[in-house]
Amino acid sequence: MLQCDTLIRSATVYDGSGGPPSLLDVALREGSICDIGSSLPHAASHIFDAHGLALAPGFIDVHTHDDTVVIRRPQMLPKLSQGVTTVITGNCGISAAPVRLREGVPDPMNLLGRADDFRYPTFAAYVAAIRATVPSVNVAALVGHTALRNNHMDRLDRTATEAEIGAMRAELREALDAGALGLSSGLAYASAAAASTDEVVALAEPLARAGALYVTHMRSESEAILDAMSEAFDIGRQSRVPIVISHLKCAGIANRGRSGEVLDALEQARGHQLAGCDCYPYAAGSSTLDLRQVDPRVAITITWSTPHPEQAGQSLASIAEAWGLSQLEAARRLQPAGAIYYSIAEEDMRRILAHPATMFGSDGLPDDPRPHPRLWGTFPRILGRYSREEKLFSTSDAIRRMTALPAQRFGLTHRGMIRENYAADLVLFDPETIIDTATFADPVRAAEGIEGVWVNGVLSWTPKGATGDRAGRFLPRGTLAWTE
Repeated sequence: MLQCDTLIRSATVYDGSGGPPSLLDVALREGSICDIGSSLPHAASHIFDAHGLALAPGFIDVHTHDDTVVIRRPQMLPKLSQGVTTVITGNCGISAAPVRLREGVPDPMNLLGRADDFRYPTFAAYVAAIRATVPSVNVAALVGHTALRNNHMDRLDRTATEAEIGAMRAELREALDAGALGLSSGLAYASAAAASTDEVVALAEPLARAGALYVTHMRSESEAILDAMSEAFDIGRQSRVPIVISHLKCAGIANRGRSGEVLDALEQARGHQLAGCDCYPYAAGSSTLDLRQVDPRVAITITWSTPHPEQAGQSLASIAEAWGLSQLEAARRLQPAGAIYYSIAEEDMRRILAHPATMFGSDGLPDDPRPHPRLWGTFPRILGRYSREEKLFSTSDAIRRMTALPAQRFGLTHRGMIRENYAADLVLFDPETIIDTATFADPVRAAEGIEGVWVNGVLSWTPKGATGDRAGRFLPRGTLAWTE
């Protein structure tokens, strides 16, 4: 009789492939799935009766800004509590490593923490810190274009010189050798907006040889979105690497209703190159307070402000009225600050969510004192609201796009599926009750319906909360496996 560490009996298993579920037992041993079958005759130290519950691979949050919080607050409750077992950091051109600050933390790198949180001058130092900390979730990381610019340029409001690009490229190669997934950019932000397409193409040159990918917060998500997509796809083609468009959306009042055009452009590109996207299931975005996005027609909530912390949670309109200023003038006085922008049409968001090339990512900001509810609610919201209640897609397909698909696209070896010899990253949930509870008014709330979360075979979350047993690992880049 096989002795295993954990035996989960009679679970409705969604294996991550997108196929229909099956009623199965799943056995875990030494951090891996050691057997799958009906009525397994195994002995186990821990046995769980999963009758009536669904078992899926642990969810992979492909778009996070958890770079420093996985070390500062390794319990990672916002993610663990919703079934996330792996976070991908380094998105939007900002990463914790490699970083050597000069004078303060440039926007939007301040989304990742304070100056003393950037302690990793090399990517290898960041990897060592993850391994020493042992967070509750696995961590895989991109290298940020803006982070590299910060390291090698005296100012960020210009295009890099050939020498600076060479230095950035050498540092990117070093990070790739240490296991980085690839390169991300945040060309919409002032700290990278001056970078030319040629700069990004030249910097991305090491990616193809390393078998890495390019992930981008495009130059525009509003009226110029099709031009921005064209640039992104061009960078992917010239660099000969797969591309993921971050948090694809139609932002801004004038841009509403264009998701059909946007998805047509994505499909055209996918006809001759590897391309995909991620999306969060909310009709509002969140980032630093950007004066270019201040529009009296758009409701904006301030989530934090360095000079006026007392205004967190207030609307920009009410702050401006109280101060007797225009919204633009009030926003300028609040900076640096964070904001939630209610500028996305629900119909556009739903259309992008439903597209088969779309993965799901929270884009949560863990240091916001009043965060966007996506930080705590993204994955249960996908399964509860958009799959079970609104039937936007099947549960099997939703799970595929939050497990196997991201594992394949980002090269996370032996993750994202329930198969023998795969890592035992698992989430047990009630398909009838799983739902997000975090709201814009009350955003720090754990989801309902998550019955158990295992990370590398270790039970880390139950309905009573975190177990305190942490087993997350740094996940180095494996082989990309784009099979679509």
